[in-house]
Amino acid sequence: MFVEFIEAAMAHASYDKLDTGEYYGEIPPCPGVWATGKTVKKCQQELREVLEDWLLLKLRDGDTIPVINGVDLNLQRA
Repeated sequence: MFVEFIEAAMAHASYDKLDTGEYYGEIPPCPGVWATGKTVKKCQQELREVLEDWLLLKLRDGDTIPVINGVDLNLQRA
């Protein structure tokens, strides 16, 4: 499910070219997940790494993770 979540989140990524010539990418459903890169591909790679780190921290801290395309990584409390 971890990989499914990452793929679902990456499908929501948006990219813009900055005035500096670099690309900026973010995943709106995942607050704080953004990256830059000299090319769209580099930006996308960096964004995936940031997303993975963000997700690991959310899981470690027990924070709520957004449900994306039906993929729910939140622990169900009894």
